[in-house]
Amino acid sequence: MLCITTVVAQENTRWKIADSNIIQWTIENSNLPHSDNIEMAGTKVAGIVSYDVDAAGNLEIERQVFYPQLHPHIKESDPDWFVFRAYLKETYTDAVLPKFYINEKQFSPGALKEVTINGIITFVHTASKSGVTLSRKLYPSPNQRLFIEELHLVNTSNTPVTIAYEGISNTQTKQGIGGTFRYSVQSKGDEKTTLQPGASVTYQLHFTAQLNEEPTVVDDQSLEKRTRFLEEMQQNLILETPNPIFNQLFEFSKIRASESIFDSKLGLIHSPGGGRYYVGIWANDQAEYVSAFFPYLGYEVGNESAMNCYRAFDRVKSPTYEPIQYAFEVEERKPPALLDRGDAAMIAYGATQYALARGNQAEAEELWDLISWSLEYNDRNLTNEGVVKSQSDEMEGRIETGDANLSTSSLYYGALTNAVYLAKALNKPATLIEKYTKDATQLKIAIENYFGDTVEGLETYKYYKEHTTLRHWICLPLVVDINDRAEATTEALFDRLWTDNGVHVEKNNPDKKVSEIFWDRGTLYALRGVLRAGATEQSIERLAQFSKTRLLGERVPYVVEAFPEGGMAHLSAESGLYCRVFTEGLFGITPTGFDSFTIQPRLPKDWNEMALRHIRLFGKDFDIEIQRNGTRMNVLIKDATTGKLISKKKTKGDKPLSFTM
Repeated sequence: MLCITTVVAQENTRWKIADSNIIQWTIENSNLPHSDNIEMAGTKVAGIVSYDVDAAGNLEIERQVFYPQLHPHIKESDPDWFVFRAYLKETYTDAVLPKFYINEKQFSPGALKEVTINGIITFVHTASKSGVTLSRKLYPSPNQRLFIEELHLVNTSNTPVTIAYEGISNTQTKQGIGGTFRYSVQSKGDEKTTLQPGASVTYQLHFTAQLNEEPTVVDDQSLEKRTRFLEEMQQNLILETPNPIFNQLFEFSKIRASESIFDSKLGLIHSPGGGRYYVGIWANDQAEYVSAFFPYLGYEVGNESAMNCYRAFDRVKSPTYEPIQYAFEVEERKPPALLDRGDAAMIAYGATQYALARGNQAEAEELWDLISWSLEYNDRNLTNEGVVKSQSDEMEGRIETGDANLSTSSLYYGALTNAVYLAKALNKPATLIEKYTKDATQLKIAIENYFGDTVEGLETYKYYKEHTTLRHWICLPLVVDINDRAEATTEALFDRLWTDNGVHVEKNNPDKKVSEIFWDRGTLYALRGVLRAGATEQSIERLAQFSKTRLLGERVPYVVEAFPEGGMAHLSAESGLYCRVFTEGLFGITPTGFDSFTIQPRLPKDWNEMALRHIRLFGKDFDIEIQRNGTRMNVLIKDATTGKLISKKKTKGDKPLSFTM
């Protein structure tokens, strides 16, 4: 294990890192009032727990529970698009809490004392007048339509107390697609008990739903299963740096990226969540952002969701190369508007990365048809200037993108370079490999000629032909290793566009509202790209600022989607992008075959070492250790189980090192 010596300032933050894999908010002397929320999910349920603490420290909780596979009928007055967000959901206030009577007097919990988060959220109150202390723990069932709240009572007085309990049982029905929904909240616990000093008792609230004659959901060791899931996250792809905030947010990001996987008609699929997006997949969030991350983590459920994502897109690709649909909203449904956002480039980029990182030849062969189709689609949509035309980008028309944008062409370029590696691994014809190599070379020249320009005084990129201001997605050439304009692009991202919430979409757009917008995905791509390009110190400084805000600030404990849209929802694929800042940015890992990769690590000047442990690339289990050695770095590859040294090389960090497992 690395010796972690750096202490990162946590003053002026609401939350603190309290222990391994825990953050804690202590209410005493805290700035109040305060409110926030956290989402947690299993394959058949998602819950958003919103908590509000008033000036006196009194806590109110609102529980919004979603059952993604149950789809209500929409009303005639609902907008047409609502059918794509129609999930059975219900919101529960504290009115659903059971009543407790301590020595025949109704129990009122004391003020909130602390909150902890570690994949489960726990609220601890101060002792009540009766000497009984309440703590509440909320979490989802990993595999049932069940969300659970535990109420744990401890006798902290010096005398025995008698607790009488008045439970709650509330069931409602609703007609929906497929039949009748029964959704309920039920409390569980003994009606009367006596607690000796120091003794405790636990009650539960079960939020459940059933369709037609489905059996009633029970708590089938849900806490133990949730705990096992969290332990699996902790035991694989472990980041060790001298910055504990990086390490902790990386840990939490693995949880959020991996928990939001749902049963569906398409099989197990990853979905964004956030109160809006369940049992659906998108070409950006799922095909591009998160699926390529799961092989690093070795999360088999995640790998299965990735393959189901790509299989779904493969089934709808057009033999005549019409634009591919950009999403499957509510399982098999097409999105309400078919818009070419550069989705074939997104799919090709993500699928080639996944196939190489996974290192599974059978899966790669299965994905090849989709990959080659996507590459051909982009080739057929090249403009006379040699860049790819598309109607929009992943922001879906929120902001103007012209007829050809930098995002689509950059992702296509990245897909071509990956496809060369993949075609070699699959022993595809040499003529095809030569074509992809030539296509990538020509596209790189076209990107420079078409998008390269002086924008706001910087020699960087315009986002589309008529564009005149800086935009967050100018980071994408750096992500795919086009570094011709790296210095000015870094200045644009980290000086001109940077704010307290990372990179803003734009700052000088004539529409002043645009200047308020930020999407964390843009910040995370920027951090990854600038690290790959070698601006280590600038990147680490910005990454530290951003990570501290997201982990320990006012909106925790994950990176978010956007503001003001969506209210900074904790969409799950963004957490995968946070982890990729480190795997592909800080460590510079690039799979180049089914058992080969390159590394170009960026060790900050104040660090002597860093490591990634239990990396599961290619289905293996190995560590990467980076150690400072004078003006060079030692790069060690070790067997993660035995600690045996597999390979050791030295580098100045000026070029990638190649390794074969």
